[in-house]
Amino acid sequence: MNYLSETNINIIDYIDKIHHPKAGAVVVFCGEARNHNHDKPVKYLEYEAHTSLANKVINEIIKETKKKWKLHDAFCAHRTGKVNISETAVIVITLSSHRKEAYEANQFIINKLKHEAPIWKKEYYTDGTTEWSKELIKTE
Repeated sequence: MNYLSETNINIIDYIDKIHHPKAGAVVVFCGEARNHNHDKPVKYLEYEAHTSLANKVINEIIKETKKKWKLHDAFCAHRTGKVNISETAVIVITLSSHRKEAYEANQFIINKLKHEAPIWKKEYYTDGTTEWSKELIKTE
């Protein structure tokens, strides 16, 4: 399965595609490109990924999450290429019968994704400088 997208992530399209009759809770997390980082104005972002490995890692994260929580489904998509300010860079959707599991699983997916997936972010600042970053978030 391809979890990476070179085109804009339309939140509504993704939500419309993932439903389950037993799901009483659908939790959606969207990470958007913001216009600042460390008090420095950001013009836009650019994401690069090791495509085949990133898809494999994300698939494993989804499988692991479904084993840990009683989910009816889970999905994640991450942008690559140029992402303008206020555009969605990543979306995570989790479905369960109850909200507690859906919230916990959703947070688990985004944290593991940021820590383990070979996806890198380059920030382009308004002053013409750039900076690569790879967020490392401790997972619990």
